[in-house]
Amino acid sequence: MDERLMEAPDGVERVSGPRIQPHHPPFEAPTTVTVVICAYTELRWDSLVDAVDSLHVQRRPPEQILIVIDHNNGLLRRAESSFRGGIEVLANSGPKGLSGARNTGVGRSRGDIVAFLDDDAEADPGWLEALLAQYLPHVAGVGGVALPVWPTGRRPRWFPPEFDWVVGCSYLGLPTTVTPQRNLIGAAMSFRRVVFNEVGSFDTAMGRIGSTPLGCEETEFSLRVRRSLVGTELVHVPLAIVQHHVGRERESIKYFLRRCYAEGISKAAVAQRAGREQALSSERHYALSTLPRGVLVGLREVLRGDLGGLARSTMIAVGLLATTAGFVASRALGNP
Repeated sequence: MDERLMEAPDGVERVSGPRIQPHHPPFEAPTTVTVVICAYTELRWDSLVDAVDSLHVQRRPPEQILIVIDHNNGLLRRAESSFRGGIEVLANSGPKGLSGARNTGVGRSRGDIVAFLDDDAEADPGWLEALLAQYLPHVAGVGGVALPVWPTGRRPRWFPPEFDWVVGCSYLGLPTTVTPQRNLIGAAMSFRRVVFNEVGSFDTAMGRIGSTPLGCEETEFSLRVRRSLVGTELVHVPLAIVQHHVGRERESIKYFLRRCYAEGISKAAVAQRAGREQALSSERHYALSTLPRGVLVGLREVLRGDLGGLARSTMIAVGLLATTAGFVASRALGNP
């Protein structure tokens, strides 16, 4: 019997279906994988095709591929008529947005592991293999690395790598070895399916809706997993790599500032749900260690003749201010 998702009173999706006993560690060894790709616009059609193709050449292929279309009937019809070979195309049955689309995919998944790949990302051939290798008995979720692929082939000189999260990618400052992590990067993450039955699903009141650059739904979910399943770990795996294409509209300073401000709003929402201490624990280290180091690196690069270093140092400071402004404004207005 397929599991389904129903809306819970608190806005968090809950899984309904057969009664399941709580799964606390140790977990069983996973044997099957479902990959969920969520898509909302035909402008990314070629990228969506490439994302699906990248799953066909995995050294460890998935047993199930689900494409969830987020409230776009034209894209839904095109996907239904184009994808074959056992690929399942679904309409988002929940609220519009990335969280609702992901929840729809989870509800139709059959794999022991549910992995998520963005519609503008291509998984390296060893992506799933590297994720699965880290599913030890105490591990509830494993995430990889999303590397930016810039439209021109080169990073804009002013864009600091410490802020690659702005374009949905892993940023400078993350661990370079397999390490327990507070939360996972959305473009390359995976969780045990039983975890969703235990803690609920992605909060549909959070996350990106179309091109609106909100986020942090995976952060809130990760915190809920760690809080609910005591003794579990989420693991960051640098060798589980996806290539994440950056849209041209995201190369602008305007988008950079808009996304930073929206991230502050999203962080405030996480703090409201999970408590400020948990919500901002990683951010404090990032703001007090990673960003000052980035500013100093940029200034040293200026002394070596790279004027782009000054621009990158400036944008680190501006990005932090914009994010903080979004957080403070959201808290002051009492937004959820």
